[in-house]
Amino acid sequence: MCLIVFAHRVHPDYPIIIAANRDEFYARPTLALDQWTDGSDIVAGRDLEGGGTWMGVSPNGRIAALTNYREPGIRIDEAPSRGHLVSDFLKGPYSLNHYLKLLESTSNQYNGFNILLSEDGRWVYYSNRGGAPQELRAGIHGLSNHALNTPWPKVIKSCRAVEERLAAHRPPATEDLMQVLQDRTMPPDADLPGTGVGLEWERRLGSIFIESDIYGTRSSTVLLVGKDGTARMHERTFGRHGPTGEVECELQLPVEPPGARHPVVIAARGRS
Repeated sequence: MCLIVFAHRVHPDYPIIIAANRDEFYARPTLALDQWTDGSDIVAGRDLEGGGTWMGVSPNGRIAALTNYREPGIRIDEAPSRGHLVSDFLKGPYSLNHYLKLLESTSNQYNGFNILLSEDGRWVYYSNRGGAPQELRAGIHGLSNHALNTPWPKVIKSCRAVEERLAAHRPPATEDLMQVLQDRTMPPDADLPGTGVGLEWERRLGSIFIESDIYGTRSSTVLLVGKDGTARMHERTFGRHGPTGEVECELQLPVEPPGARHPVVIAARGRS
């Protein structure tokens, strides 16, 4: 993921609302959103190169999402794939607190990352470039390729747009949130961050939805979790030449007690 907008206990009927874009090279092979058949039953897309994922939900109620931390020139060539940080949490036997301790003890092995983790209604943000784990309060939070709520133009704009769409307190519309994620407007050069990739790439990466010859937004995902535990996940995928497919799924997450497992319903339209 390269942009995550997370509304935590903002809407009275939907305590969790996430709208997120995953940006990646078009050549990197990927599987669309689906229920994994490795025994974990997690619902997520899959990075076929690294084996992990960027965002997913487990029927046991866990949710996790990841972005890379942009720091050109600083890279561990043999570092493990950061996508496993998401899938390992969703599949693993460790509690959230135990997993955070594992992350802190091993985070120097990875290239820069940000991760959002949820268990039993708790949400925690952690970055191996940002100190101790941070418990998230209610509100709308934005995360791109720097620290949580860094005021990059795309973060500010997408958070405000999501806030506007949720202000009426009516049931949030997936398509409204998808439209936020499809915004291709580039901010003025003066507002762009200076992350060391040069002005041309800052421009390419500055919009909410990214398009270029080799790199761009590969998927837009909206997750809505109702107060009754019903979770609806909608993914729209893209390639170099436009949309490539669409998947919707619904699963029942435990409310009380945690740990229950329920069936998952997957519907695919036009998947390539």
